[in-house]
Amino acid sequence: MANSTHAHLRYNILDHCFRNKSYGFEELLNAVNEGIEELYPGENISERTLREDIKVFRDKKDGFGAPLKEGMRNYKYSDTDFSIAQRPLQKYEQYLIEAAQQLLSRFENHPKYNKLAEALIKFQDEEEQENDAKKILFYDHNEEYKGINHLKPLYLAIKKKQVLKIVYKGFKDKESSVFEFHPHILKQYNRRWFVFGYNKTVKRWQHSIPLDERLISFETLENVNYLDSDKDWEMFFRTMVGVTRINENVERVVLRFHNGRENYFKTKPFQPDYEEFFEEEKQDQVWFETIINKELVQQLLSYGQELEVLEPESLKKQMREHSITMQQFYKE
Repeated sequence: MANSTHAHLRYNILDHCFRNKSYGFEELLNAVNEGIEELYPGENISERTLREDIKVFRDKKDGFGAPLKEGMRNYKYSDTDFSIAQRPLQKYEQYLIEAAQQLLSRFENHPKYNKLAEALIKFQDEEEQENDAKKILFYDHNEEYKGINHLKPLYLAIKKKQVLKIVYKGFKDKESSVFEFHPHILKQYNRRWFVFGYNKTVKRWQHSIPLDERLISFETLENVNYLDSDKDWEMFFRTMVGVTRINENVERVVLRFHNGRENYFKTKPFQPDYEEFFEEEKQDQVWFETIINKELVQQLLSYGQELEVLEPESLKKQMREHSITMQQFYKE
């Protein structure tokens, strides 16, 4: 096996290169070192390490069995559908996953590590399906969601404070738009990712962009000063449900649940800062302060006939309008 330092990172970079275009050896070496430099400044690999990596890719027994022809001056997969991501884990990779789980077990009572441990279990369960093992985990997964490919490059752009040129086309737009964007944070909602930042072209702070097919492309703008944000993002999101912020009007919302549904709300509240009433006759009610937006209305509608909006009047009106429209759909 080749030099293990940055091995997984190098393999991912090489896999991307081999799938997308033909590279000469020196060009390939530069691409790998540029990728390493992004995460590990000042570090790189030698020609010898790269040659060993290429052997790992070609090795059918202990490597990836990649379709890289011998004796060629340029390197590219002969089968463009091939990817090492489709291959089962190597033995040493399985060992690393198990070792990581054992390490995490030391911190199993620390909430910080819960999500990472969950991710490792999900990954291992999916890998074991390659060996026809019985599936144990079934979890929500949006198979049609393509935006996850944008997540890592946007994360790195935020870390490195890079300014981007965004090409975007909304579902109802006839033509795409291009604007200068300063990314600040990434937010997940309803199994979809959004990037928030400053749209300098229209001078809009806290501008959000969904990471899906509407985001056509983006590239780094060199020699452009990055404009950072001093926004308290934790508070920004705690005062609303979802990702749509049409104004700054925080209002008091009072809900009444029926058939004991308040207990379900309390186990997974869509507004974490909710409060309960002390009065005995209001034990089926909760209240919270939030901005009224479409995501809040969608969450309320998901409870159907088992939820009633008591305040504010403007939200009651929206729910009433939705109810009337839905009645029209189901007339006998």
